[in-house]
Amino acid sequence: MLTTAVTEKLGIKYPIIAGCMMSITTPEFVAACSNAGGLGILASAIYKTPEELREALQRVKALTDKPFAVNVNLFPALMPTDQPAHIRAMFDEGVRIIETSGHAAPKEYVPMFREAGAVWIHKCAGVRYAVKGASLGADMVTVVGYENGGATGTLDIGTLVMTPSTIDAVDVPVIAGGGISDGRGLAAVLALGAGAAIIGTSLMATKECPVHDNLKNALVDASENDTTLIMRSVGATHRVWNNTAAKRVLEIEADEAGDAGEIFNAAAGAKAKKMYDEGDLDVGVVSCGQGVGLLHSIPTVQELFDSMAEEAESIVGQLSASIH
Repeated sequence: MLTTAVTEKLGIKYPIIAGCMMSITTPEFVAACSNAGGLGILASAIYKTPEELREALQRVKALTDKPFAVNVNLFPALMPTDQPAHIRAMFDEGVRIIETSGHAAPKEYVPMFREAGAVWIHKCAGVRYAVKGASLGADMVTVVGYENGGATGTLDIGTLVMTPSTIDAVDVPVIAGGGISDGRGLAAVLALGAGAAIIGTSLMATKECPVHDNLKNALVDASENDTTLIMRSVGATHRVWNNTAAKRVLEIEADEAGDAGEIFNAAAGAKAKKMYDEGDLDVGVVSCGQGVGLLHSIPTVQELFDSMAEEAESIVGQLSASIH
């Protein structure tokens, strides 16, 4: 068994965190990830009102009796939610694991987390941001390296360096992500001292993931060279699958006449949602890590988690037996 400080604190079977993905980590998918032994994380930003969020949380609780978390999204939004009201709804519904992510640590919400007795995970893309989260009282921090799909930050530091650098800098458990698609990646970050791995790209290519089969098949056919970085010019760097929509964003960024509004419109989440639902692979951008090149099939979430844990345990055993 791969028992770590993270699995013990969160009450989960495997040291695998299912990364929160906008429009994808729905109640049904969150429950599938938690039931498979990892930690599912609901994307609260999907829901525009506290009432809608409550209904989603009730659906999660009806589908799993295993631990799950809710993400508090602190990234800039065109239509921001009433964050305090959302957080109160989470705690009213019994949520006791919170993940925060965004451009700044949520200092103003920490008293709400502490009052509810919640386990607070702060997700970021740099050592100094992890240190800030830990200094504010985060129970654990998640760091993602340059290989990561989605927000990569601006430091361009790979997972192999980001992980131990963060572990050396904080006194709380660390969850590591970026390029992890199988048991080899899980074993690697555990060897670096992390208490769990966070994954996203490999989860998109699972049977339960609520995206169109056209996208799942395209991800399985992709290589590690099929991602690109967009929105660096507006301080919101994201690694995405290098499709027609991503190329369009890069063209706008390269055009001196292009502005931030055009960039954000071209990368709008509504277009990604259309791709997820209808299978038009050129209409929107989709976060995608370099680990996409390691995908070779479309398993169930349970099959993915079981195989990752089994492979990681096997690697750990082989290393123990071979090193004297």
